[in-house]
Amino acid sequence: MAEYYLISQLPSLDGLSDGVPLPITEEYFIGMCENLLKDKTINELKNLKLIPPLIPTKSKSALIMAWNKGERYLRLSIAKIRAEKMKKTFNLENELLPNEFVKIASNAVEIDNPLEAEKFLTEYRLKFLESLRPMDCFSEDFIYYYYLRLKLLNRIRQFNEEEGEITYKNIYNSIINGNKTEAI
Repeated sequence: MAEYYLISQLPSLDGLSDGVPLPITEEYFIGMCENLLKDKTINELKNLKLIPPLIPTKSKSALIMAWNKGERYLRLSIAKIRAEKMKKTFNLENELLPNEFVKIASNAVEIDNPLEAEKFLTEYRLKFLESLRPMDCFSEDFIYYYYLRLKLLNRIRQFNEEEGEITYKNIYNSIINGNKTEAI
């Protein structure tokens, strides 16, 4: 019953344009959840990240397990493609990557503009997450789905083209020049 009450109060995250602020913050969402949900669910939410753990961990949620697996495949695919592009070896320890993720990673790596590449990857992640959307929109899995969607939308809105360009050039120059300079 608490899930129904919580979810019925949440603003829609569908159809938001880039310039429009999100109708809810991650902190406010977690606060709402803390007031209504069980401690196990809250802990699962607080541990939910866009970047999955390097070593896969168990979750009671099928949605979280599927998200972590897909995101892990995507990140490993990007690393593999980048390594191949630099003619370096990348050891996957006999793990096969699904073609879908390798294809997306290849397309992303070919995009010259880092911001556009991130937008492309975020769009793919949103589509992937949508494919995991639970049919029961008043379930715990729907709460996890909503939080991941909120995190993805929030992340892409935090990018700043000018600051990103400066950081990218600093990192690139430090690699090329062999400096240990950190990005600003």
